[in-house]
Amino acid sequence: MEIRKAKADEIDSLMEMINHSRELMRQSGNTIQWTNGYPQRELILNDIKDNQQFVIEENGELVGTFCLIIGEDPNYKIIEKGNWLNDEKYGVIHRLASNGKAKGLAKFCFEWSIQQIPNIRIDTHESNIAMQKVLEKLGYEKCGIIYVSDGTARLAFQKIDDNR
Repeated sequence: MEIRKAKADEIDSLMEMINHSRELMRQSGNTIQWTNGYPQRELILNDIKDNQQFVIEENGELVGTFCLIIGEDPNYKIIEKGNWLNDEKYGVIHRLASNGKAKGLAKFCFEWSIQQIPNIRIDTHESNIAMQKVLEKLGYEKCGIIYVSDGTARLAFQKIDDNR
């Protein structure tokens, strides 16, 4: 697998992956995350414009997409029932989605991202058990609870690569 920046003319494929991932969430009991049209096409296009949206390719086919933002996330300023591991500059992974055709995509995304910046934060809904298991397996530590822009709670995780 390879990762590169997404292109605006790939938006239809990216939205198909997002819709596929939304459906997987619903099938696994996560009916709260990614509702009301989120993430919107315009948001993904804006992430592409800001060079923060990436695609994962396998054998020339787009199989996944995610957003990696390096810098402060306003939703992460306040954390409850815990603390962040540090106050250093960090990256945030948002909106990881796939078309379901590649195995190990989340692991590949997270390992690539921590090579870009050795301090990664991520959040997920408490009903997204699959993502929580991946994060814990990859050494992400549960740090507490944050609230996203619509006011709903998310479990907050962080991983620091001290070897860099």
